[in-house]
Amino acid sequence: MSILRQDPWLEPYSDCIQRRWNRVNEAAARLAADRDLSDHSLSYDYYGLHRTRDGWVFREWAPNATAIYLLGPFNDWNESDGFAMRRLDDRGDWELHLDSDVLHHEDVYRLRIHWDGGSGDRIPTHARRVVQDPSTNIFNAQAWAPSEPYQRRHPAPPRPTPLLIYEAHVGMAQEWGRVGTYVEFREHILPRVKAAGYNAVQFMAIMEHPYYGSFGYHVSNFFAASSRFGTPDELAELVDAAHGMGLFVIMDIVHSHAVKNTVEGLSEFDGTTYQFFHAGGRGEHDAWDSRCFDYGKLDVQHFLLSNCRFWMEQYGFDGFRFDGVTSMLYLHHGLGTAFTDYGKYFGWAVDEDAWVYMALANRLIHEVNPEAVTIAEDVSGMPGLAAPYADGGCGFDFRLAMGVSDCWVRLLKEVSDDDWQMNTIWHELTNRRAEEKTIGYSESHDQALVGSKTISFELMDASMYTHMGVDESNPVVDRGVALHKMIRLLTLATCGEGYLNFMGNEFGHPEWIDFPRKGNDWSYHYARRQWNLRDNPELKYHCLGDFDAAMVSVIRDDRVVGECPPRLLYTNSDQKIIAFERNGDFFVFNFHPSESYPEYGFEVPPGQYTTVLDSDESRFGGFDRRPAGYGYETVPVIDDNLLRHMLRLYLPTRTALVLKRTAGPSEAQKAAARDALCHCG
Repeated sequence: MSILRQDPWLEPYSDCIQRRWNRVNEAAARLAADRDLSDHSLSYDYYGLHRTRDGWVFREWAPNATAIYLLGPFNDWNESDGFAMRRLDDRGDWELHLDSDVLHHEDVYRLRIHWDGGSGDRIPTHARRVVQDPSTNIFNAQAWAPSEPYQRRHPAPPRPTPLLIYEAHVGMAQEWGRVGTYVEFREHILPRVKAAGYNAVQFMAIMEHPYYGSFGYHVSNFFAASSRFGTPDELAELVDAAHGMGLFVIMDIVHSHAVKNTVEGLSEFDGTTYQFFHAGGRGEHDAWDSRCFDYGKLDVQHFLLSNCRFWMEQYGFDGFRFDGVTSMLYLHHGLGTAFTDYGKYFGWAVDEDAWVYMALANRLIHEVNPEAVTIAEDVSGMPGLAAPYADGGCGFDFRLAMGVSDCWVRLLKEVSDDDWQMNTIWHELTNRRAEEKTIGYSESHDQALVGSKTISFELMDASMYTHMGVDESNPVVDRGVALHKMIRLLTLATCGEGYLNFMGNEFGHPEWIDFPRKGNDWSYHYARRQWNLRDNPELKYHCLGDFDAAMVSVIRDDRVVGECPPRLLYTNSDQKIIAFERNGDFFVFNFHPSESYPEYGFEVPPGQYTTVLDSDESRFGGFDRRPAGYGYETVPVIDDNLLRHMLRLYLPTRTALVLKRTAGPSEAQKAAARDALCHCG
C-alpha cells in the first residue's frame, strides 16, 4: 500500500493497516450480498412517510416493538385499529397504508410504540420534517408533500481548486436578534459570500436538533432539515441559489453521536438502548451528554449511509464535513489523550468499526457524486484518514488542519509577539502529511463560542468597541488590526489544498457567539452577525473585510494554494521575518512589534517584481508606508563567489507584502550581473 511507502514510520503497523483495509472490503461485500452499496443507501426511500399513487405508505424499523400506532389530529392522538402498523418480518420492519384523504400536506403526526414492559411516543426515525408547537414546545413529525415541490434550476459547479470555504450558520447569520431563515440567508448572505471571494459555503446546524444552543451538534432527526430556519423547499432553493452563484455547498454532517432525547431522537426508540447505539457505558458519551452509534451493526450502517445519500440527492449538497471524527475513531473519544506516538493510532483504543463505516461512507459519497468533497474533523492526526482508499486510507478528500488554529490560540494567549519564533510558526503551519490534503484555518466557529475568543477579540478585547474609527489611532487596535491581517494571510498562503473562515471572522466581528439559554435570559443578542460594521467605511471592520477579500482574490486568481507546496526562502526569529514563495507569488512578513527595515534583502530569481498586496495600505487599516503597486528590480550580489540576485525591500513593522515577478531581468540588470561576475573574477 502506498501509504506505507510514503511514511516508513507506518511499517510496524502494516498488519493493522491491512486488516482495516480487508475489513472495509468485507463490510462492502456483506452490504452488497443482495444489492450494491449504493442501493443500500436508498433506504430513506423505503422507510418513513411517502405519498403513493393511491394514498400514503409509512414504514418503520423497530425490532423490539410489539405494536406501533400512528397518532395525529386525524385520530385525536389516540391509538386506533385503523392506524395500527403491521409487522412485516422478524427483522422488525413495520408498515401502514392510508387513504389519500386521511393525511394531508403539513399534517403533524408521531408514533406510539409498545414493547414488553412499556410504551412511549416517538418521532419516526426517517421523518423528513419535524416541527415544534410554539404554544406547547412539543415536537412532532410533519407530512411534507406540496403539490408543487421546488425544482432545481442550476447545475452544481465542479469542485473548485483551491477550496475556499465560508463556514456559516443560517440561524445566526442575520443582523437582528432572532433566528434567521433559509430565505434570508439566500437573499442577504449568499451575495456577501460571493463578493468576499469564497467559492464554497459550509452550512452548520442543518440537521434537526431540539436545543438551538447545541449549535446543531445534538441531532435528533437525521433526515429532517431544521424547521427553525424554514421549509425543506426553502433549503433546497438556498442550495440551488448557491449553485447558481458558482458556490460549492458543503454540509456539516453529525454521525459522531446523537442526542439523548427519547421522544424526539433515536435513543431507546423501540424500548431498547441498543437499537442504534452501543448498550451500556460504551453507548454513552459522558463529555457530550449524548449517545454513541454502534458502527459495526449492519442496520446502523444502512441508516447512516442512507443519510449521506439523502442530503446529496434530496437537497443537492456537494459534500460533507464529518463532525467529531476523533470521537468516532477512539473508544476514549480522544479525551485526555496526547497522540505523541504512532502506537496511539493502532492500539486497543481504536474503534475499527467506526473506521470501516467512514471508509464505506466515503466510497458511497464518491460513487453517488465523483465531484463530492468529504472533510474529516480529526484532531488526533490519524494516519491515512485523508489518504485514498486504494492506497490504504479511509478515503476522505481533506482533513482539517486543526493544529494550525491551536498554534495561533496558544501564541496569542501565552506568548508575547516579541517572543514569537518564526521557525516554530512556519513548522506548525506547514507540518502535514504529504499523502493527505488539508484544509487550513486560523479560526473556525470553535474560537467564536463563549468560553473562547476570536483572534480579533484576543488581540483587541474591549478596545474594539470604542477605537475602531478609521481616522483614530490606538496602540491596542493598531497592533490588533495589523496582526489580524498577517495571521490570516500567512495561514491562507501556507495552507494545504483549501482554507476555511467562519462568517464574520474575516472582518473581526467584535462579539462571541452565545445562543439563547437560561444564563443569558434566553437572549438572541449574541447569536447574530453585525454586518453594519463590515459595511461602514468609517470603521476598521470595513478595512479588515476589504483586506480579507483582497487576499482571497490574490490566492484564488493566482492559484497559490493547491498547485504546489510553499517554498521557504528565509526566516529570522530575532528580526521576526518570514519569506517564502508559492506558485510564483512571493510573500514577506515582518512580525516585529517595533523594528522596520529600510532595505531588507532576499535572494529571488532575477527580474522585475510588482507589489500585488500590501497589508499596510490605508484602505486596509494600515499606514501607507509603501507606495501602492510599487515595483522592484533585483540587484546582483556576489556572495562566497556565487552570483545571487537580491530584492531589497522596505519592511515596516507588523506588515505583510505579496509580490509577483512580472518580467525577467532587463538589459541593465544583465549588464550589472556581468560586471559583478567580472569584478569577482
